[in-house]
Amino acid sequence: MSCDIIQMNENSWRIEDGGVRFFLLAGTEKALLIDSGMTISNAKDIAESITPLPVFLLNTHADRDHIGSNEQFDTFYMHPLEEPVYRRSEKPGTIIPVREGMIIDLGNRELEIIELPGHTPGSIAVLDRSHKVLISGDPIQKNGHIFMFGSHRDMSSYVQSLAKLEQRISEFEEIWPSHADIPVSPETIRMLREGAQAILNGTVQGTPTEFRGNRIVVYDLGFCTILYE
Repeated sequence: MSCDIIQMNENSWRIEDGGVRFFLLAGTEKALLIDSGMTISNAKDIAESITPLPVFLLNTHADRDHIGSNEQFDTFYMHPLEEPVYRRSEKPGTIIPVREGMIIDLGNRELEIIELPGHTPGSIAVLDRSHKVLISGDPIQKNGHIFMFGSHRDMSSYVQSLAKLEQRISEFEEIWPSHADIPVSPETIRMLREGAQAILNGTVQGTPTEFRGNRIVVYDLGFCTILYE
C-alpha cells in the first residue's frame, strides 16, 4: 500500500495512509514517528527513507488505525491505559509509558505529552513547543467523524480534556489532527467542547443509526460529526 508523504516544515512530515495520517518529527539527535499507520506495515522504513536519524515510535492511542506498523519496533511510547486495547490487537512490543507533562527531547526540539482521556482512556496529544504545533491524535477534528461510542469511550472525560486544552491555546498556533482537515485552528477546541457538552446536556438533536453493528446516535455539529451512544 502506497502512502503520500507531505513535508509540513523543515523537519516535520505527515504520511497520509488512506483515511488516517501519522507524523515524523526530526530533531538534531533523533526522530519520532507519531503513530504507525493503518493499512501499512513499513512505517519505520518510510521514516528511515526520509531521515538518517534513529527513529523511535510514539502512539497517540491504541485504536487499530494508529498501530499498523508497531511490530517494526521492539519498544514504543504509549500511555499505559492503552495497553489493554493494544494487547487485544495481538501485536508485540514493550510499552514505554508516557504521562502528562513528560518531555521527549529529539535534540533541540522538545515535545510535551498532554493527556486527553475521553476518546480512549489513554489518548494523548503532543505539543511541539518550538513550532507551536499541537499534534492531537483523534480528539480534535474538523470535517471529520469523532468516535465516542463503545466501552472505552467517555464523553464526560472528553469534555474535561477539551476544557483543559482550551486553557493552553496560547501555546500553539495550529493543530495537526490524525483525520480530516489539516491544519485546524485552536478555536476548534472550544467549538468541540461546546458541542460535546450540548450532547451531554441533551440540547442538540442527533440521528439514531446503526454503525458497525452498534446502535449509535450521529450528532452533526456543522463543522464535525460526533458518533455517540
